[in-house]
Formats: sequence, structure tokens, C-alpha cells
Amino acid sequence: MNDQKDLLTTNRKALTINLDAPKYGTFAEIGAGQEVARVFFQAGGASGTIAKTISAYDMVFSDAIYGKTSRYVSQDRLSLMLGHEFGLLKERLDSIRGDNTTFFVYADTVATRNFKGNNEAHGWMGVRFQTEPHGPPSDIIIHVRMWDKENVQQQEALGITGTNLIYGAFYYRDNPQKFIQSLLDNLSSDRIEVDMLEFIGPAFAHVDNRILSMQLVQYGLTNAVMFGPKGVVLQPSEVLRKKAILVERGSFRPVTHVNVDMLNCATAQFVQDPLVSGKEVMVLVEITMNNLLADGSLDVHDFLSRVDLLGEIGLTVLISNYPEYYRLTSYFRRYTKEMIGVAMGINNLLEIFKEKYYENLEGGILESFGRLFRHSVKLYIYPMRQEAYDKYLSTGKETPGSSPKVENSVTSNVLITARNAQVVDNLRSLYEHLMQNHYIECIVGYDPTVLNTFSRDVLRRIKENDPSWERMVPDPVVDAIKRLRLFGYSG
Repeated sequence: MNDQKDLLTTNRKALTINLDAPKYGTFAEIGAGQEVARVFFQAGGASGTIAKTISAYDMVFSDAIYGKTSRYVSQDRLSLMLGHEFGLLKERLDSIRGDNTTFFVYADTVATRNFKGNNEAHGWMGVRFQTEPHGPPSDIIIHVRMWDKENVQQQEALGITGTNLIYGAFYYRDNPQKFIQSLLDNLSSDRIEVDMLEFIGPAFAHVDNRILSMQLVQYGLTNAVMFGPKGVVLQPSEVLRKKAILVERGSFRPVTHVNVDMLNCATAQFVQDPLVSGKEVMVLVEITMNNLLADGSLDVHDFLSRVDLLGEIGLTVLISNYPEYYRLTSYFRRYTKEMIGVAMGINNLLEIFKEKYYENLEGGILESFGRLFRHSVKLYIYPMRQEAYDKYLSTGKETPGSSPKVENSVTSNVLITARNAQVVDNLRSLYEHLMQNHYIECIVGYDPTVLNTFSRDVLRRIKENDPSWERMVPDPVVDAIKRLRLFGYSG
């Protein structure tokens, strides 16, 4: 976040806007009271900024003003609010003061902690604004989750976040990185999480929202963001809500036949599980932030290349900073009570059984497994040839540890599966318990001809202009790499 010494107080930000004569607009807030408008009134000079405040709290009134939507706390409702209020500003005030005014509308629709304390505390917040008099408007939209335990604290946090959003839209819009870091000024991620951000309109013609979303994770405003097959930014709770979820973790640099085969086979088994039958299923792939960072910095071009390629084959992508699988499945549990499946290779399965990763947990590896496998979670394990695994170990950077021991494995054709992979002696009984109770299952129906394919191999061949890489990835990926000249492809 920004250096605390350089922070403007929330009151100072509101006062700065109130004294900025051309800026004039409406505050429309539903769900927590008029928290943001209150900040501007208390700062002083609000008559120079506020044309109207409104809180259509009753659903009948809200529907009458903005029209009906399927969910009141949703991006659809926020868009209707912004459109309606901005239209009224232009209709009623443009001819009077439009030559010297840049109109704006701030709106939010939120659900703070209810009386029973059993609801999801979250909301949509947005600002629509002009950058010049009579100019076309642009939007900034965010989704927030509130973590304070008391309703009044959540209201206070919303007031601060909304003020930061408006101030950033006016004064930081040309510096998206600074804008993102400023969203939690005078707050912390322990109180407010921003898990979706989108810049829309002519003021942001050259902004890539995928990069902004990734920076939300990079700068600690959230732990995960999501992109659809066309690269569109998605809000996780709206995509994952009440669905059975199957996820495959990987580097996807680039996506290979193995990645696709693993996901397809795991999906076929997942949907046949009695706990999934008849349920709506969400299939996605996930990349961790430490898989995106090289030498501590982010290679933006590399990041976009991976998202683009996964989008080319119709996959939804999650970017997270959850190195441990139990944290990833716990994240999904925010949104669904349905079954969760995780597809992975042998190397990742053996990584899970390394106790060094759980030294920070009081209960160690047992606590991590208790978190990972609770509430209907199953691992689907893709096989690997012994010689391929040995080759994988020799690559260095992604070495998962000592090679698994396989009884009587003397030929290169031996397959390492979840059934014959061996963990260290003190964890063998735990491993057998998970296998016998079907927490871990072997993937079946796989394509044996692609088992020796590795992303690192493909990447090396692309850079060396070795055309054999084209046989190792799906056809749409071949076309995209050539067309966009990704991963060092030179043709």
C-alpha cells in the first residue's frame, strides 16, 4: 500500500473534491446507509460537489426508480443505478452548467452484516464520470468484501473505500498502479477486500483490465481474481456461487496436450460422482502468483500470453496467491457447499506430502489435510511415466523432490500412478487411508501418447525454432502462438 506518511486522510480527500469546482454529481447508495455521502458532508463545502443524494432502500422504491434485476447486490443493479442517475444529471443540469462542469455519479449496492450475522457481507461500488465538459463518461467498477465483525465498522469502511474510489477516479486515473494501491488508504485488507476491478470507457482505451486484476493480487487487495474465456474480468462469487467446482493448477507456459487431457479426463470422472450428479459444474484452471513472478517481478507479457492461450481453448482462469492447496479449496468454500475436485499430476501429489510446507500450522500436515479434504474434496491424479518423471526432476527449477519409489520399476515404460507412488514411511499409513476412502483417485481414460509432454520442453523448442513443439499443444494454441508471436516464437 502507499507510504502512510504520504497518505491523505479520508476527510482531506473529500474536502479536496468538494473544493474542485468543476466536479459535480450524485451519490446513490443502497444497503448500508449513505456512508460515502456522509464523508463528503462532514468534510465541508459539499454544496460545491453534491447535486443529490439518494438511498432507495425499499425494494419497491428501488425497482420503481432503477428497474428490476434478479439480484439487488449485483453488477447489473449497479449499472442500472449509474445509468439512471447520470442520465438525470445530464437531463436536468447540462444546459445550465454543462459548459463548466464534469458530471459524475457515485453509486453502490451492498449488503452489510445482518442482525443474525449469517449473511455474505459484500457489495458493488462504482463511479461514472466525465473527464471534460460535455465529454463521454467512463466508469470504474469494483466489488468489495467486508471482513469487520460489526455492522457499524463495515459502514465506516465502506465510507472510506467509496471516498478512495472517487478520489482515485479523479486524480489517479492515469496511473492505474497508484489508483489500485490507494483504494485501501486509511484501511487494511483485514477490513476490506477488493476482488474485482474494471475500467470502462474512453478514458481507459489503452488499459488492460486483466493486468489491473492481477495487480489486485500482487498488491494484496485480494487473494484471487478470475478471467473468462474471452479475457473478460469476472467476479468470483458470481461465477462460483453454489456450483460444484473442478480445478487444475499449472504454469500453462504454454498449455499442452497433457493439461487439456488431464482436465478433460478429470471432468468426466468428476461429473459422474454421486455428489455432483445433477449439480451445476464450474471447471477452471488456476495459476499461482509465484508461478507468475520471475526474480520477484511480474512479466506482464508472459502473464497475458498464458491467459490468452487458455482463453483460446475456452477455459476460465483463476489467478491466486494460494501456494497451498488447502488454502485454495478453503477459498472455494466461501462460495459453495458442493463438491470440489482438484486435478493434478504425480509431482504435485507428492509435493502435498512434504511436511516442510506446513511448519507454520500448529497441527502440521494433519491440520493441512483436515482443511484440504473437509466438506467433499477429492484429488484426481494424472499418471506419469518413470522416465518422464526422472526427466522432470532433472529440470531443476520445478524439482518437486526426490523421485518416488516404485516397486520393480526397472523399465522406462513403468507408469507412476496414485496407486504405486510411495511417500515417506511415516506418512504411508495416512496416504493409504486417503486412497482407501477415495479422497484420492487415479485419473482413467487418459491419452498415453501425450504423457511425455512438458511445458518446459515446449517452451525450449519454441525458442529454438524447433517445429516439433507444434505437435505438443492443441491446434488453437499453435495458431495463437504463431499469430501473436508468444513465448519467443520468431517464425
